[in-house]
Amino acid sequence: MKDIKELIKEVLDNGYLMNLGTLDSRGVWVCDVIYIYDKDLNIYWMSDPEARHSKALIKNKVAGTITVSGQGENNLGIQFEGIANKIKGDRYDLVKKHFLKRKKKIPNEDVLQGDSWYVLKTKKIELINEKYFGFEKKKLEL
Repeated sequence: MKDIKELIKEVLDNGYLMNLGTLDSRGVWVCDVIYIYDKDLNIYWMSDPEARHSKALIKNKVAGTITVSGQGENNLGIQFEGIANKIKGDRYDLVKKHFLKRKKKIPNEDVLQGDSWYVLKTKKIELINEKYFGFEKKKLEL
């Protein structure tokens, strides 16, 4: 069997939307974003800097989930927490990866159009893989 980190990467490879949870003065807030990730399991997305979740994540820890649907009765997903920050610049390397995930043509022009890139540096990930572990979560501390 694969190790926990490889199983987590399978979820990240096969998922599409991340549910991102933040906290601000109005309370908790959850939104969906299309994500990509790197070899260190940092998660990236682009978003409007004026959006509620973008403003809230600068001050607090964030948490999220990614669920791979279409698996029938085998629950497959991750829950995670970490620190998120806004990234400066266009980061064309992230643009290419993001558009490939969405199965869209990679653009030559600026795609951010006022949005910004964000990165979540994961500190803890819990894997739910019913096929291999039943309902027992496997934890990875980073």
